[in-house]
Amino acid sequence: MDNKRIIVPLDTPRLEDALALVARLDPKLCRVKIGKELFVAAGPEAVQRVHERGFEVFLDLKFHDIPNTVAGACAAATRLGVAMLNVHAGGGRAMLAAARDAVDRSATNARPLLIAVTVLTSLDDADMRELGIDATAQAHALRLAKLAQACGLDGVVCSAQEAVALREACGAGFKLVTPGIRPADAAKDDQARIVTPEAAIRGGADYLVIGRPVTQAADPVATLATINASLARMQ
Repeated sequence: MDNKRIIVPLDTPRLEDALALVARLDPKLCRVKIGKELFVAAGPEAVQRVHERGFEVFLDLKFHDIPNTVAGACAAATRLGVAMLNVHAGGGRAMLAAARDAVDRSATNARPLLIAVTVLTSLDDADMRELGIDATAQAHALRLAKLAQACGLDGVVCSAQEAVALREACGAGFKLVTPGIRPADAAKDDQARIVTPEAAIRGGADYLVIGRPVTQAADPVATLATINASLARMQ
């Protein structure tokens, strides 16, 4: 089993704090995610400094704009050498195709995975109705996942609760990145649709984004090792 199926978010505005957390992790046990907060504060240096410590980076900036703008952003992200980056599937077919083309043209070594965000895990069916979407969160995620796959993307970000349906619809090679993962004894925090690591993997998830249960642990490496061991026992 890939011991780096866990992705740990570096959700802080201070590069020093992010690097202090990275120093408490093990690049053999996880990847890390750099999102808007850290990237806006520290820019590409954050990616470079984390790479220097041996970690693969998921650049989680969720690009969503006109096709030309998203293509330029994806090209720039690819040149940073990240292992994974994402766009919003809601940007539509032309935007998704432009992103795919930009990543393909800009990769000089290993091409990063290009992932589409479907429905944020903070949203539920009531939020769908409020947004004027006449579908459940799962049905809308499935619709967007199929669109992303049709445009040649490598996978999607989705709730682990949706993973079974998306895996059945999109097949084994389509990557599913699942936030909202919490070990059974962890707090729910601000996620509306959460699943345990074991249930997520059983449902078809490829990568698990696990934040506070790892980052706020007294011993993050021990926590990662425990989760990885639990997943390994499922084989």
